[in-house]
Amino acid sequence: MREFKRRVLDWFDHRTGLETAIRNFLYEDIPGSSGWHQVFGSVAVFLFMVQAFTGILLAFNYAATPGDAYNSLKYIIMEVTGGRLIHGLHHWGASMMIVVVVLHMTQVFLFGAYKKPREATWMVGVVLLLITLAYGLTGYLLPWDNRAYWGTVVTTQIASQVPLLGSYLKRFLGTNDGSVGVVTFARFYGLHVLILPQLTTLLIVFHIYLVRKHGVAPTPGDASPNKKFFPEQMLKDVVAVFAAFVTLYLMALFVAIPLDRLADPTDLTYIPRPDWYFLFLFQTLKFFKGSLEPVGTVLLPTLGVLALFLTPFMDRGKLVKLTQRTTAVGVFAFAAIAWGALTLGAIRSTPAAQEQANNPPQAAGLNQFSPQELAGLGYFRQEKCLACHNLDVGPPKAGPNLATAREHKNAAWMIKHFKNPNQVVPGTNMPPILLSDAKLDALASFLLKLTPDNASDVAAVPDNVVRGAQIYEAQACGNCHMVNGVGAKLGPPLNGLAQRRDQQWVEKHFADPAAMSSGSIMPPSQFSPADMQAIVDYLFSLPGA
Repeated sequence: MREFKRRVLDWFDHRTGLETAIRNFLYEDIPGSSGWHQVFGSVAVFLFMVQAFTGILLAFNYAATPGDAYNSLKYIIMEVTGGRLIHGLHHWGASMMIVVVVLHMTQVFLFGAYKKPREATWMVGVVLLLITLAYGLTGYLLPWDNRAYWGTVVTTQIASQVPLLGSYLKRFLGTNDGSVGVVTFARFYGLHVLILPQLTTLLIVFHIYLVRKHGVAPTPGDASPNKKFFPEQMLKDVVAVFAAFVTLYLMALFVAIPLDRLADPTDLTYIPRPDWYFLFLFQTLKFFKGSLEPVGTVLLPTLGVLALFLTPFMDRGKLVKLTQRTTAVGVFAFAAIAWGALTLGAIRSTPAAQEQANNPPQAAGLNQFSPQELAGLGYFRQEKCLACHNLDVGPPKAGPNLATAREHKNAAWMIKHFKNPNQVVPGTNMPPILLSDAKLDALASFLLKLTPDNASDVAAVPDNVVRGAQIYEAQACGNCHMVNGVGAKLGPPLNGLAQRRDQQWVEKHFADPAAMSSGSIMPPSQFSPADMQAIVDYLFSLPGA
């Protein structure tokens, strides 16, 4: 049996060379000084594999179009089995990959492992670092929440300031008109999913080839004999990979992922903030105003990248021990302190969330009802239906409990019953309801939405909020706007409006929409003070999406 197995392996190796390649990989000689400080490269490769795998799983349920992207992401998190975990692994894995790649580059820099003949290895590593950051930039837009949208607006504006190339970058990113839309989203998604992963794979393979070609840089003065990569160093790599995965898994389980409200291009008051690894650059821009802004956005980052690329050619001295590399340690310490101080300054300057003290409290469960259904509640109250019907528990009344009724009639039956109760239910004492067909339809929609679980929520909705929903319906606002997932997408969704606008702004917008939102096609509306307060109360009571 052993001889047969050997013959099969020999046949397979003779035709593929895989067994020989794996043996050579595992049993390659590495310096005796190799150890724990050289595990970061393996961890970085593992994290890239996690990102690729979780990205593929997310793509099965992700809708790669603006607006739909946001809803599909919420669907993944809330509905798909294991979706929240996969999303967490992908999100936090991106941050962890940046940390590990930076640590790997730092270790190589401090030990001087970029020196001859390993200059190309270092330069490929710098490109991989830039690509890792590019994943963050391109993936930042894909949730299509307000945070992602306005952060990308700033990113594209910075790209447009690049000398000579700015206009071409704007065209490439689809932001010729200064806005972020479908084209920009498609370009970022294409880069993130179709181009960067393939480029990363090729460069990782090339980087590993260069590492194997020139060998791991030994510690100067180390007289210990060489050792094999397997098993000692491989064990260290496996332990480090396992520790990284456990950390990532725990973060995916227990650390909440920030997801803002749906992107609102009209929210000009929103203050964009980049992800944590770009906060230092965000803070740096505060020192360069007006005509000096390109210095902070283009010149300094370009000089920093060039300095990284040229490091092997600027430091051409002999390889010495870490304790003798005072200049390298000093440069690293300066960079770490500067990065930390700028990042901390950006975090401390983050504005607190705006309080909406004057807004009406949001009734529990209000996000379950469309504007038409909530308007139907108003007609239910207006016609004093509660005199004969219960919506919740209470003493028995002449009519049935409308929330706990065993059988719900359809809307057509209800409307006939509203118009001529005695004809539909002979002997009933219910008077006809003299409302228009549209209002009767709203009343029927409300009754059909009633359940024992939401009946108590209905009772808590203030009358003025219900009146606002009726005005919203009468004005046909749903032809352009979406509320609680119902309506059109021509205008911005109105859920969470209280989080981004105040009452004065909303009132001015109703009076003159074009003046408050440039390019708006919304017609002006003239409300009485009472009706204005009612529709504002309704809009401000809408929970965030």
